[in-house]
Amino acid sequence: MRVVVVGQGYVGLPLAVRAAEVGHQVIGYDVDARRVKSLAAGESYVEDVSSERLSRALALGTYRPTELARDCGGFDVAVVTVPTPLHDGAPDLRHIEESARTLARYLRPGATVVLESTTYPGTTEELFAPILEDGSGLTAGADFHLGYSPERIDPGNAVWGFQQTPKVVSGVDARSLKAVESFYGDLVDTTVPVSSPKEAELAKLLENTFRHVNIALVNEIAMFARHLDIDVWQAIEAASSKPFGFMKFTPGPGVGGHCLPIDPSYLSWRVQRELGQSFRFVELANDINSHMPEYVTRRVIDALNSRRRSVNGSRVLLLGLAYKKNTGDARESPAVRVSQLLLDMGAKVRAADPHVVENITVDARLVRVEPTRKELAAADVVVLLTDHDSFDYHLVTEHASFVLDCRNRLSGPAVEVL
Repeated sequence: MRVVVVGQGYVGLPLAVRAAEVGHQVIGYDVDARRVKSLAAGESYVEDVSSERLSRALALGTYRPTELARDCGGFDVAVVTVPTPLHDGAPDLRHIEESARTLARYLRPGATVVLESTTYPGTTEELFAPILEDGSGLTAGADFHLGYSPERIDPGNAVWGFQQTPKVVSGVDARSLKAVESFYGDLVDTTVPVSSPKEAELAKLLENTFRHVNIALVNEIAMFARHLDIDVWQAIEAASSKPFGFMKFTPGPGVGGHCLPIDPSYLSWRVQRELGQSFRFVELANDINSHMPEYVTRRVIDALNSRRRSVNGSRVLLLGLAYKKNTGDARESPAVRVSQLLLDMGAKVRAADPHVVENITVDARLVRVEPTRKELAAADVVVLLTDHDSFDYHLVTEHASFVLDCRNRLSGPAVEVL
């Protein structure tokens, strides 16, 4: 089949390459000309798709990246994997709307369109479908198949990749569900059908809200445990020995990526708008997790004060800018917020991250460096924010005079954990 994947980021590229590998003719459409140029040269910027794997798909001719909307014409299946950020606390669905308008121009009877972008329940049927129908003159269900299948990409996960992770699928009617399930059935090991797009949309938000709330719980416990002189990391490991009724979550400098800082707020916004009620768990989790960078900054200030130093003029080395270990994804990363807070206080902040290669929005005063012996020794404080396996942790403990470890990766007399 001729497949169009709209958006070639952390979600769209793995999907597009996998579809090309099973024999579909895939068009990877993205409005970012830099990304398209990189992909056409066989250079992947997504950890889950190696450059070698991308190059094979290009060489076979089953995958072609493009920034031209007209190349989307003639599709049998189109999948939308575009970002859905928040703007002033409300869902920003402009990318979904633009994608729908583009696809509507080329939509034909019998084709299948799937939305994967995370959004609030009702988006597929109440927003996405009408745009497709108005632009094409066709009716969802009667003339073309329409469904929703939430993305479940976990960047850098070597065990649960796109193919291995069960795929929730849905359709606006029985024929649409069958078409959507058939398409994904060739790409993944397991599909999980649900009765309508709303259930599928809620399932995605439920998954991420569950994580968001539990991370907020352990973050708050970690702050209390420090004042109570309790080793929270040891307590978490002890609790994890229980073979039932407990799932391990660990503290950190905050949450990042698209999922946790944004997705639960989609559900909270929908509940408030439709029911006039607040989603208290989400609002509390947002408050705790969003303020963890401030807590990390306070810990840096306290550490400097104990050494009779002011944060103003001190040299701080941040290890990690990505929100998640072993990935280059810095979207909504708490490390960026930590760097901005310290810079505003007059600290001389330097940062090392071998994985973050795409441009990210960071203060121009931040200096990117390699974590060499010289850099480690020159820092008044080293803050481990993202525990990439590529960091030389022996080098860190050997040469750093003080380390604030936000990931419980280090030990030694100069190390203090979050």
